[in-house]
Amino acid sequence: MRTALRAVTISAGVTGVLTGAVFVGRHLVIRRRAGGMERLAEAIPVNSAFWRAQRRKTGDHLYVAIGDSAAQGIGASRPNHSYVGLLARSIRRHTGGTLRVVNLAQSGARVREALEQLPALARLNPDIMTVSIGANDVGEFDPERFEREIRELYAALPEFAIVADLPSFYYGDAERKVRVANEIVHRVAGELGLVVAPLHRITRARTAARTALRDVAADFFHPNDRGYAVWASAFEPLVAERLRAIEKRADARPTEEPQARA
Repeated sequence: MRTALRAVTISAGVTGVLTGAVFVGRHLVIRRRAGGMERLAEAIPVNSAFWRAQRRKTGDHLYVAIGDSAAQGIGASRPNHSYVGLLARSIRRHTGGTLRVVNLAQSGARVREALEQLPALARLNPDIMTVSIGANDVGEFDPERFEREIRELYAALPEFAIVADLPSFYYGDAERKVRVANEIVHRVAGELGLVVAPLHRITRARTAARTALRDVAADFFHPNDRGYAVWASAFEPLVAERLRAIEKRADARPTEEPQARA
């Protein structure tokens, strides 16, 4: 009887310790997330200023990006550690030349805000273009509106634009909405002849536990440097394919005949 009572007491003590640890751990996570959100909010004007400065530069090629805070690099240690910055670095390395980057992304943008960037896009003549938008539409997801807006956006893109499906939200109602959105993305892109970067598949391959520990920033939502490298890997093969097409087109141009001397 005394042994059984001691076992019950020990069990209750262990349960109490575990419960307390869970409570403390949850409290620390909430505090860290709140602090992380505040720090990342402060990065928005810094990252925006960085990309505005990039627009003023010149280059042998032009890379245009449309997106949201992920394209701006919120959560990265530096703005150019976003997937857009990593792709720009890859393009420069591949071509051996200079590159101008025009990042039209807006933090918090949904597809409807991306549509507002189309007049700016019409004034540009990009060689490479990526579009990753739609994650911010998941909160108040309306499939009909999403398809209508994504179709309008995609129809205005150059035929070589690389569009991404939405990243994985891993579980719950949000992931269910993402899967519906991605069915729309793939169907509309297919109808319009656009290639799709498999962002969902590549982020889904990272388990939720591993992502929480290694691939996300302090707000537990935006990618960190490691996470943005994962995002860039979804685009890189398609960007390389586009660069090969540009090189092939350049090689096919006829060389000018030297003018005969008088």
